[in-house]
Amino acid sequence: MTRLIGIAGSLRSGSYNAALLRAAASLVPAGTTLEIASIRDIPLYDGDVEAQGIPPAVAQLKDRIAASDGLLLVTPEYNNSIPGVFKNAIDWLSRPPSDVPRVFKDRPVALMGASPGRFGTIQSQRAWLPVLRTLRTRPWFGPPLYVSNADRVFDANGTLVDADVRERLREFLAGFAQFVAAGCP
Repeated sequence: MTRLIGIAGSLRSGSYNAALLRAAASLVPAGTTLEIASIRDIPLYDGDVEAQGIPPAVAQLKDRIAASDGLLLVTPEYNNSIPGVFKNAIDWLSRPPSDVPRVFKDRPVALMGASPGRFGTIQSQRAWLPVLRTLRTRPWFGPPLYVSNADRVFDANGTLVDADVRERLREFLAGFAQFVAAGCP
């Protein structure tokens, strides 16, 4: 069984990215599970707080990622880049630096995202690549998933209603699950 963990990089209750992650959890291929994690309880990074110990929400998420076979980051795009709240969470997850290998090194990672704009989250996904490289992850470079016009792809309840996007998401997840199951090259 391939065990993935997914994180949406938005705190908004009506987040398109959280909706995309929920849809993904229902579309993973047989033999794969996708567990949804939250960054809601992760505080703003502060070295003084870190000096007193890693916050419980951070420690728990680090353990969940370390126990997974792969990590799915579902990223919004703010001002053509990475959302601050999501980057903050990843920064906390990389603390202390000695824990980076346990949490991130050689961990298969995939990026996808949704935006009401015309270009999806292409700039945000590109902006994540240096971060993933620094953390020594193993990014999956299969067919990208940039969901544009998200306000038309999801209904008012956050349900994925676009058949084309649903099929692209299914193919994306199948490719990532296959990449994860294949292990290190």
